[in-house]
Amino acid sequence: MTEVYATAREMLADLAAKRISARELLERHVARNAALHGKLNAVVATDLDRARREAQAIDDARAKGMTLGALAGLPMTIKDGFDVEGMPATSGFPPFAARDRNCADAELVARARGAGAIVWGKTNVPLFLSDFQSYNAIYGTTNNPYDTTRTPGGSSGGAAAALAAGITPLEIGSDIGGSLRHPANFCGVCSLKPSWGALPMRGHVPPPPGMDAEVDLGVAGPMARNAQDLKLLWGVLRASHASPAQPVKNARIAVWDDEPLFPLAGEVKAGVTRAVDALRRQGARVESVKAPVDAREMIESYLRLLAPIVTVGLPEHARAHMESRRETDLKAVVAGAGVWSEEFYRLAATGRDDEILEAMKARAALKDSMAEFFKDYDALLMPISPVTAFRHDHSEPFNARVLEVDGKSVPYIAMLGWIALATALHLPALAVPAGRSESGLPVGVQIVGPLNGENRLFDFACAIERELGGFRAPPP
Repeated sequence: MTEVYATAREMLADLAAKRISARELLERHVARNAALHGKLNAVVATDLDRARREAQAIDDARAKGMTLGALAGLPMTIKDGFDVEGMPATSGFPPFAARDRNCADAELVARARGAGAIVWGKTNVPLFLSDFQSYNAIYGTTNNPYDTTRTPGGSSGGAAAALAAGITPLEIGSDIGGSLRHPANFCGVCSLKPSWGALPMRGHVPPPPGMDAEVDLGVAGPMARNAQDLKLLWGVLRASHASPAQPVKNARIAVWDDEPLFPLAGEVKAGVTRAVDALRRQGARVESVKAPVDAREMIESYLRLLAPIVTVGLPEHARAHMESRRETDLKAVVAGAGVWSEEFYRLAATGRDDEILEAMKARAALKDSMAEFFKDYDALLMPISPVTAFRHDHSEPFNARVLEVDGKSVPYIAMLGWIALATALHLPALAVPAGRSESGLPVGVQIVGPLNGENRLFDFACAIERELGGFRAPPP
């Protein structure tokens, strides 16, 4: 019997061998969601009539011996930042809930569907995909499967929760501020933030519906419970064959997990240590390094580039809402918080053309430095979030929120620290589980590679999984 926690590859093998039908597999995942929806609220919209028709069509085609796609009959959900035929993206913005349902699939959704995936639901997100938690005025709050008092992360939080809960075997998310990596980290699953421009973003919201724009920093990528399933979906989304695995032995891997600018809880750093030990046991040559680039210059460039993107093309009232988050006096918040000072908030709140131009120039130099760095190393191992999944906090103003890091309060925006390098410099980063904290919460790491160097990252992720066990389902 095919279980909902089987790998996507095992499910596809069972489908191909006719041990289960696409219709049956769909219904098992739909039933799983129905049983958990009241606790998790991960899937927030469905189109089951169409999904059942498509699953039956796959079964009929398989019975006739027809050639089928790489994902034929596999049920999937999609982050509600992507348009899906009959389920237009709302991105958590109430006016978008009234959008015409007659929309086209986003390009990546079309690729998954073209490979035979059965898209049956949408997963929850924060307003405009711009929070490290997943809640909005349309669909409410999504909870973490490992502890429902905590967030699954954002903005692909519903996607990560659905994966961890056995509601879907694969997902498609997006990332501009860690939105693929934070949820994967908090829910103990895998994600790939590709190099910028590697995958098309047509049909992603934001920018607003109908605006086909390649937004700087923003990327889409696959999510799965394990690295091999992640690689499978990556190949489908790339419309290319997966590259063969390469040995990890003697690979050169740098580790950066000590940076005064970026807070880091001890239980998170312990996860990095476990990943280091795992890679060494697999034969990799791993060594600690200082910041591969000037961390302050990198984060300043990132925040300057990020600020205007958050509100690009939004309706006036929506833009005003987002900008109001920055209208609070932050002096009290940042007092004693170290380098995450009011200056960083100021950078995040400004977007003048001259500042953006300077940030782009600085980034170009930083990208050159990283290209040199990767001449000596195959990958860079790093933390993802400064903390494990934290308790729900929907307080406003947004920038007044704080995180607790080993007994110290740090500003909420510190969540951008460790993820900034890959995003700001357009590099690929693969998130993979690295065990649990003492309280049982997932802890992950990210493996950053050179530009367009995604394929090698799967080898390192698989090595970590082999040693540490990979995904472990939450308690019943």
